[in-house]
Amino acid sequence: MMWLTWRQFRAQAIVAGAALVAVAIVLMATGPHLASLFDSSGLPTCRAGCESDASSFFSQVQGSATELIFYAGIFLLYAVPALIGLFWGAPLVAREFEAGTFRLAWNQSISRARWIAVKLGLLGLGAVAVAGLLSLMTAWWASPFYQAAQDAGGQNPLSITRFAAPLFGASGVAPVGYAAFAFSLGVAVGVLVRRTLPAMAITLALFAVIQILWPTLVRPHLIPPVQATQALSTVNLDGMGIQNNGHLFLQVGGDSSGDWILSGRPVNAAGLPVTMAPQACAQANNFVPCLASRGIRVQVSYQPASRYWPFQWLETGIFLIAAIGLGGLCYWRIRRLN
Repeated sequence: MMWLTWRQFRAQAIVAGAALVAVAIVLMATGPHLASLFDSSGLPTCRAGCESDASSFFSQVQGSATELIFYAGIFLLYAVPALIGLFWGAPLVAREFEAGTFRLAWNQSISRARWIAVKLGLLGLGAVAVAGLLSLMTAWWASPFYQAAQDAGGQNPLSITRFAAPLFGASGVAPVGYAAFAFSLGVAVGVLVRRTLPAMAITLALFAVIQILWPTLVRPHLIPPVQATQALSTVNLDGMGIQNNGHLFLQVGGDSSGDWILSGRPVNAAGLPVTMAPQACAQANNFVPCLASRGIRVQVSYQPASRYWPFQWLETGIFLIAAIGLGGLCYWRIRRLN
């Protein structure tokens, strides 16, 4: 059964292997140049006050082919799990049903349980291996970017903060969980729909919706965020002002620690929300100092940068469990088919 599965899957395996080799060649060819730029900026020997060195590094890579490769790697790490679900998962069983070849397989000495178990296990491991290798290669190549962003104190022209979307899902072990889930999702849809093209379309739509909604609706709450009240002068404000209805508008940006800022709202000295801007500050030239003089501060909800790896492992575990659950659904469904 394993040999038969390999024979059926070898075309996809060859394409995936060739694509990984091509990516590896590009990264190995450009990696030394990126490392040279990083070394020449002085960052490897910098211990404190490295903002100017980091700025020098980013000024050399911004707008260059190196920057394009960096963003291409992010795109690939999101695209590969979707492609795995689309071209590996969805047709795996749906094509057998559509062509009727499952009847021949089930009338041999191989049981239905072994038939689906081998297919899920072998190709599922292949999906995890492809995503894991791609993530490992891009992490090695992009390490100067993340190190420079850290040395820049969280403020860099490329807005690189690996904890926040979209970089979080394109780094660490998260792509492995996405790939396993996308594959199992595709197989499950194929088992239920039994037609290849509809199964592929549904798989792509479902996975895209999950990838879009997850970072904003689920990920921020996997671990309860930290709440802190800070002075206006200590917060990086991306925007602040008075809206047409007189309401106080405030938007908090990322800070130098690399924390993931979820939200921020103005509060008074008692910690109560402030919705309306003080009239005295409406026409003041020194708007922020005027607010601060009236006891207005910012209540910030954030995830500390130190939680990056706990979030990575937690999110990956959730998607792996979901993948196992979908695989179990396929196994149960196949065994009960007449």
